[in-house]
Amino acid sequence: MSSLSTPLILGLFVLAGAAIWWAGAILAGTTDAIDAHFEWGEGLGGAVFLAIATNLPEVAIIVGGAFSHNLSLAVGNILGGIAIQTVVLAYLDGPALRNRVPLSSSVSSLTIALESFVLIAILMFCMLGALSPPSLVIARTTPAELAIVATWLGGLWLIRHNEDRQVWHAAREEVAHEAPLMAKKHRPLGQVFALFAVAAVVTLVAGLILALTSSVAADRFHIGGVIFGATILAATTALPELTTGLYAVRAGRYELAMSDIIAGNAFLPVLFLFGTLLSGRALLPDAQAPDLYLTALGALLTAVYGIGVIIRSKRMIFGAGVDSILVFVLYAIGVGGLFIIAR
Repeated sequence: MSSLSTPLILGLFVLAGAAIWWAGAILAGTTDAIDAHFEWGEGLGGAVFLAIATNLPEVAIIVGGAFSHNLSLAVGNILGGIAIQTVVLAYLDGPALRNRVPLSSSVSSLTIALESFVLIAILMFCMLGALSPPSLVIARTTPAELAIVATWLGGLWLIRHNEDRQVWHAAREEVAHEAPLMAKKHRPLGQVFALFAVAAVVTLVAGLILALTSSVAADRFHIGGVIFGATILAATTALPELTTGLYAVRAGRYELAMSDIIAGNAFLPVLFLFGTLLSGRALLPDAQAPDLYLTALGALLTAVYGIGVIIRSKRMIFGAGVDSILVFVLYAIGVGGLFIIAR
C-alpha cells in the first residue's frame, strides 16, 4: 500500500467511505426486519446485530493496526470514535428528525439510559486499564480488558431482562412508530439474512481499506496517529452509524437509532481484547494523554443523552433537543482542547 501514489491512496479512502455509507443503509433495513421477525426489542437489536455490524470498520482497523504495528491509530480511532459517533445523534435529532419533540424524548423506554450507564462504566475501565502497567498481560489479555468484556455482556443481559418491563416504558403512546423498513417489502427471512451478510462483508472489507490507506495518509501528511484516528478516520468509520441512524429515524424507529450508536460505542472497547490477543501486548497501557482525554469526553457526551432520556424534556433549540445542542457544544470545545493537549 505504501508504494501507491498519494492521489490513489486518497481515492481508495473515499471509495471505502462510500461503500460503508451504502452498506449502512442495508444493515439498518435488514436489522429492523430481523428484529420484527424474532420480536426482539429495538434496544436489543441495536445493541447486538446493528451495533456490531456497523463497527466492523473498527474491527478491520484493529486487525490492520496489529499487523502493521501501528496500534496508536487503532486506539485513537476507537476512543475518538465513541465521541464523534455520539455527536451523530445530535445531527439525527436536528436536521434529520425534524420532529416536534427531541430524539431523547421520542424513544419508548428507558433502555437507552441503561445502555448509556453501561457505556460510561466501560469507559471507566478503559481509563483504569490505561493506567495499568504494560507488563500486566496474563494469557495474552489484561484484567481491564476482561472487565470491559464482562461489563458489555452484563449490559446485554440487563437489557434482555428489563426491556419488556412495564415500569421501563415511558409514554409509549406518545411515539408513533411506522412499520419496519424491510418488513414493508415482505422479503423472505433467508434473503434478509443474505443481504445483512453481504452488507457486513462490504463494511468489513471497506474498513480494512480504510485502515491501510489511513496509516499511509497519516504518515505522508505528517499527522499524528492519535489526531488522525480521532478525527478524520473516526468521522469516516462513523458513516455506518450515520446511515443506519438516518434510515431508522425516518422510519420512526427512534430507539433503534439511539441504541445502534450508544450500544455500538459500548462494543468498541471490547475490541481492545481482540487487539491484545492479536498483537500479544496490551493496547490500553499505550494510551496517551489525548486518548484519555477523548475517553472522558465520550463519557461526558454519553451522560448528557442518558440524562436526557430520563428527563424527557420537550424543549427544543434551533430545531433540536437541549441535550443535543449541549452535546454539540461540548464536542466542539472538546476537539479544540484535543489539539492543545496533543501538542
